[in-house]
Amino acid sequence: MLDRKALLLDEVRKYHREAQPDRPFVPGVTEIWPSGAVLDENDRAALVEAALDMRIAAGISSRRFESAFARRMKRRKAHLTNSGSSANLLAVSALTSHVLGDRRLRPGDEVITVAAGFPTTVNPILQNGLIPVFVDVELGTYNTTAERVAQAIGPRTRAIIVAHALGNPFQATEIAQLADEHDLFLIEDNCDAVGSVYDGRLTGTFGQLSTVSFYPAHHLAMGEGGCVLTGDLVLARVVESLRDWGRDCWCEPGESNKCLKRFDYQMGNLPAGYDHKYIFSHVGYNLKGTDLQAALGLSQLGHLDEFCAARRRNWRRLRDGLQDVPHLLLPEATPRSDPSWFGFILTVDPEAPFSRAELVDFLENRKIGTRRLFAGNLTRHPAYIGQPQRVVGELTNSDIITEQTFWVGVYPALTDEMIDYVVTSIRDFVRDRG
Repeated sequence: MLDRKALLLDEVRKYHREAQPDRPFVPGVTEIWPSGAVLDENDRAALVEAALDMRIAAGISSRRFESAFARRMKRRKAHLTNSGSSANLLAVSALTSHVLGDRRLRPGDEVITVAAGFPTTVNPILQNGLIPVFVDVELGTYNTTAERVAQAIGPRTRAIIVAHALGNPFQATEIAQLADEHDLFLIEDNCDAVGSVYDGRLTGTFGQLSTVSFYPAHHLAMGEGGCVLTGDLVLARVVESLRDWGRDCWCEPGESNKCLKRFDYQMGNLPAGYDHKYIFSHVGYNLKGTDLQAALGLSQLGHLDEFCAARRRNWRRLRDGLQDVPHLLLPEATPRSDPSWFGFILTVDPEAPFSRAELVDFLENRKIGTRRLFAGNLTRHPAYIGQPQRVVGELTNSDIITEQTFWVGVYPALTDEMIDYVVTSIRDFVRDRG
């Protein structure tokens, strides 16, 4: 049977090579995507092997991935989820757990975040009955600052959740220090920034909790998937409970009586000895990943260094190629950081002789994919108008981002030839309009 399986996997690798032939880049014809998964024959084989073994739920591959990823990200615990959005929901929800006692967040408590970002950083705040406190960001780095966060801290502020913008670290040391001084929780949305470094430390290691996404656009791909990481074992246990239906038991599916007292518990108003596998200590969800996802993630994890290096290389090639182009604000790494970039972001000067829309339309017609900085100013979207919130200061830069900002890709599948075509296209457009 093992020999037959090996033959099948060899055929899968052969199929991959035949189905993914090298095609020459044709400027203006070949699509240059802003993001995407980079998958090789071993990734395909890993996914098929998990399917051959019928590992269709969370199991051995999920546990292996969690252990390997936690080590790689320098956290004690990692919990695989079905998406990065679910990871953010679990991270914020964990802070409301009764297990935290007086430190728990309660409805009406405030959580500081940024206005210019992705909705899933903010949605869990509202979903838990908490109040988002919106602050502005800097143009150039597209992150907020410790000064802005400090100004937003009020008597009901209990936590901070901020994303590292497009892989560029925010001032994690300073904001973590602020959180510590004011007894606030810090959650790092690290979905765009796996492998980024600030002050010599990996992003995702500054807060009590951090989150990652494995959607194909991100640094590692599982198709769908995410992860919550923490160095706090109490929070890790809460995250696991919330992810796994809210149950109190920590046995994996297929395990029983790992604690050796499965029928000895008395909790809540249940009768003594009620089966611990069916005692629920949180109002939770089922947000687990699967072994199919995890098997792919384990294979992808072996490529992380080269993926991060390629993102940095492509970003630098774009930055150098566009250095002297007028009317465009080019991105800057946050001081003392080494970003593992998610994209290359550009802001068109409002006084430029062309609009952002005209430049984007030109690039899209040349098959160069573009994206906005996600939602721009979230407070302007219909979903958030009328929602409980507090805004500190003017959201001037968030509004500029909404009107003037977009990004192009740096992901590892992009070749030097593709990057140079993007540079040439932008330079040609600006020259002709200038």
